[in-house]
Amino acid sequence: MRERITVHPRRQGGAAPAATSRNFVGALIESASRRPSAIAIDGPEGPVTFDSLVARALGIAASLVRTDLVPGDRVAIFLPRSADAAAAFFGVLAAGGVAVFVNESLKARQIEHIVAHSGASALVTTPHMLARLERRPEISARVMDLSVPVTGGLMPASRAGSDVAQLIYTSGSTGPPKGVTISHDNLWAGMRAVVTYLGISPQDRIAGLLPFSFDYGLNQLLCAVGTGATLVVERSPVADRVVATVRDRGVTVLAAVPPLWFQLLAVGSFRREALPRLRVMTNTGGHLPIDAVRALRASQPHAALYLMYGLTEAFRSSYLDPGLVDRKPGSVGRAIPGAELLVVRPDGTACGPGEVGELVHRGPTVSLGYWEDPELTAAVFRPVLGGSAHPGDERAVYSGDLVRRDADGDLFVVGREDGLIKTMGYRVSPDEVAEVLYASGQVREVVVGSEADERRGAAIVAYVVVAEGGSIERLEDFCRGELPRHLWPARIEVRDTLARTASGKYDVSAVTGARHR
Repeated sequence: MRERITVHPRRQGGAAPAATSRNFVGALIESASRRPSAIAIDGPEGPVTFDSLVARALGIAASLVRTDLVPGDRVAIFLPRSADAAAAFFGVLAAGGVAVFVNESLKARQIEHIVAHSGASALVTTPHMLARLERRPEISARVMDLSVPVTGGLMPASRAGSDVAQLIYTSGSTGPPKGVTISHDNLWAGMRAVVTYLGISPQDRIAGLLPFSFDYGLNQLLCAVGTGATLVVERSPVADRVVATVRDRGVTVLAAVPPLWFQLLAVGSFRREALPRLRVMTNTGGHLPIDAVRALRASQPHAALYLMYGLTEAFRSSYLDPGLVDRKPGSVGRAIPGAELLVVRPDGTACGPGEVGELVHRGPTVSLGYWEDPELTAAVFRPVLGGSAHPGDERAVYSGDLVRRDADGDLFVVGREDGLIKTMGYRVSPDEVAEVLYASGQVREVVVGSEADERRGAAIVAYVVVAEGGSIERLEDFCRGELPRHLWPARIEVRDTLARTASGKYDVSAVTGARHR
């Protein structure tokens, strides 16, 4: 028989329940007990205090339980990035459910897939969100209308530790979205690692520019809640508006993915005017070209720039010490606190310095696998064969990313194991070609792919958005001067825009028309 939760009135007065080290509802309540009137989320709808966020979350939890949600049930959340979306997430966890964020930019077809694949019993949304869709999703899950006031409260469920807390659906750029299964321990470990190396404190104001459905975006919320800091939500896609928000609302921590950094670098005020309260900038979700790294350093030299690497299956793997960025702008550094990173050959033995191998991540952020897909889970999550300080004692995630370590131990991403282009007898990383195209100064955005070519085996194709004042002729001349022949794009295709996934990364399959497994 499945465990049920009894709804109790929210206790008035006295100390809030202490946060456990493995449950984010407890962390939220603990932050509210320390700083009840402090601003937890400062968004377009206005500021929301920690105490108000707790009340809203526990009200949502009580409503879910009254509609027969039981521990372990999945609940999809389709809301704009906001205090309500945050409260829904914590409310699902408080009720003992498993949260499934649905990116607000998705259409009915994708919502139907995520709800069906996750087996969600409820969809938390509003009529306004559903009205934005081209049609109403055909789902069996009951719809919880969050525009209707929720009341009541409950003592949070005891689910924690290795219990499932969340399903994160990957962007789908390499096939149908897969549900990555995240435990309460995973969420806690990821937050603690980031707070440690970024030095986040209650005085920080963290920009929330990325979707909560993206692990990078959700972690900014968790870091704010876990430390008592403030999450500053900005939903505008206009780069000038984002810069104004960072400046006017005193943002201290700014996280973005490469396409967003390119947009910010195109804003004159970001490049020329210091944002005095900004102390940290972070990048992950894709390779940031060296020229862009240097431009960010020149634009806001007082802010520490963290170049990071992560994968949804283990959240975050590495970061480069900001003191090394000017010397090693192409590196993603070393393991985050608590993680161990290996670089291995196909037989599982450790690679030496400079040798390219697959990155393997072990540690507390390694997720539980893929939801309802034991075959793929077994292929990606496997014991460490050797070279680890703890060989074979727990599963690790085999990333599929090819990396190398330099003599100092810092990592450089070479490309995907299944994404290299084999042309003219060479194995070519798309990032290697893209780096040079960006360096030309003639293009603003680049995606590099390939197409079948009988003579070459595969032909390199570059899809570009031309920079203002840029020229394809000058780009081709630059490539001929900077690239060996086997790295020349056989074709350069000019686009007005390059498609992106719901998490803001380039959607390589949509841009190139490629079919992946």
